[in-house]
Amino acid sequence: MDFSATRGLTLHSHTGVAYRFDPGALCLELLTTGGPGPYRRYEVLHQPADLGAWADRSRLTPTPVLEISEAEVADARRLRHALFQAVLAHTRGEPHAPGDVEVINEAAARPPLAPAIGPGGQQQWTGTTSGTHLLATVARDAVELLTGPFAHRIRTCAAEDCHLVYVDASRPGRRAGAPWSTAATATRYGRCAPATPRKDAGRLNEAGPLVLWWGVLPAEALALTGVLCRTCGTRRRRAPARRVAQARRRAR
Repeated sequence: MDFSATRGLTLHSHTGVAYRFDPGALCLELLTTGGPGPYRRYEVLHQPADLGAWADRSRLTPTPVLEISEAEVADARRLRHALFQAVLAHTRGEPHAPGDVEVINEAAARPPLAPAIGPGGQQQWTGTTSGTHLLATVARDAVELLTGPFAHRIRTCAAEDCHLVYVDASRPGRRAGAPWSTAATATRYGRCAPATPRKDAGRLNEAGPLVLWWGVLPAEALALTGVLCRTCGTRRRRAPARRVAQARRRAR
């Protein structure tokens, strides 16, 4: 589990807008590929090539060359389902379901991807790498996250209709309490950075987006009422004016 890795994933909102999201852990990156229940509509793991494409986009460095079977794709969905349930239960302060823990532990007990030093001094993966090795690596990352020092920093996006999960690795560990975050924080710590309409929106330069103190506000967002989550594209409750003013003073 490497919080310093900031590659992030390129995701798309329901309006088709692309954005970068870094959840802070490999196991949480897997949760962006779909999930149980209502998250099935986001399913992208249908065949071996899909799981390989996710590994290529993930924070794994270098990207492993994998031999993946159809059965291992089904195993990936099963592990993701268990991870989703366990992580959401964790954020709610509820105990992990024994069945979910069993699935995670079973995957973690298998041989993971094994790093080695290559001929040129670079890191590489040794031996033949399969989907099972990949899932074991993801499961071990989950065990480390859920039992490690950052377990209490696992958060879900504060937007009402956004369910992205991330690790708050900021120093104070209070990012989840705010209904917004700075653009830098959103990139580094997996936050959904909001874009808030402003009263002086009429001064927007029509040639491009407005650069605000917390990041870049798309022109189309200015027409919205309430607060737009730049990550998921959903509405959020407006932050109290007092908190916005305080944040502006701190940003100066």
